[in-house]
Amino acid sequence: MPKRVRSAASVVLLVVACLLVPLGTLSAWAKYEIADTGNYVATMAPLASDSDVRGAVTDAVTESVTKGIDAGPLQGTVESFVREAVGSFTGTAAFKTAWNAANRAAHDAVMRALNDDSASAVTIDLAPVTEQVKKQLQDDGVPFAGRIPVRHTDVTIMQAQDLGRLRTVFHTLQVAGIWLPVAAVVCAVAGVLLAERRRRALVAVALGAALAAAALLIAVAVSRALTLDDVPPDLSRGAAGAVYDALTQTLRTTSWIVMGAGALVALGVWLAGRLRGGPLKGRGEPR
Repeated sequence: MPKRVRSAASVVLLVVACLLVPLGTLSAWAKYEIADTGNYVATMAPLASDSDVRGAVTDAVTESVTKGIDAGPLQGTVESFVREAVGSFTGTAAFKTAWNAANRAAHDAVMRALNDDSASAVTIDLAPVTEQVKKQLQDDGVPFAGRIPVRHTDVTIMQAQDLGRLRTVFHTLQVAGIWLPVAAVVCAVAGVLLAERRRRALVAVALGAALAAAALLIAVAVSRALTLDDVPPDLSRGAAGAVYDALTQTLRTTSWIVMGAGALVALGVWLAGRLRGGPLKGRGEPR
């Protein structure tokens, strides 16, 4: 292959490899974390201990319970008892179990919403929490506790307006799966092997991958700000932010790892070239 053609092919492959870094990270995340029920539930599980999420659950269940009770002049007292009971319950192991069960059920709704044309928001049903709180209040002898209706109490985790812009991208990434990360590695290796100066090409692709990972970090942060700006006033921004952070934790961690690895590889190759007393040239090239 002519030297000019090899050089051009090497540059193209290295650029493609860098561009595939964020796309590959997103595709693996979509297929193996968001689309997998077990991984999704494990991702959402720590939120049961998050103060903002617990506060949102407490507010939602308290509102649902008290609006179904007419306690007359004791309404404020009953509401206070209910709020205290719900807040206390959200700190128990039973709540974490109920939270995981609710998220497992909600995952089916998430996937249906992302894979079809559903226009409704994705929610978590907190009826099991209401049922447990009702039983606790009855056991404590709280007035009117027996009148508490156990109705569906939903906490929104994905707004309807977000689904349209996510659906096509998510489906494409889910189909791509692991092949985009594999393609990134193949393009990087092929680009380095075709390069006239391989060590220089290795430094370039390592730094390019680090910059691409940094771009993904910035995109996740910008998307977070836009998502929270769209949160309705009646929903907790703190809870919405906690959910977003939990769902994107893998993306952010992977991006930091790629950035660190890319920087270390580039530095290591550069130092190796300096220690050998020459510029970054390929093996067999004149110094």
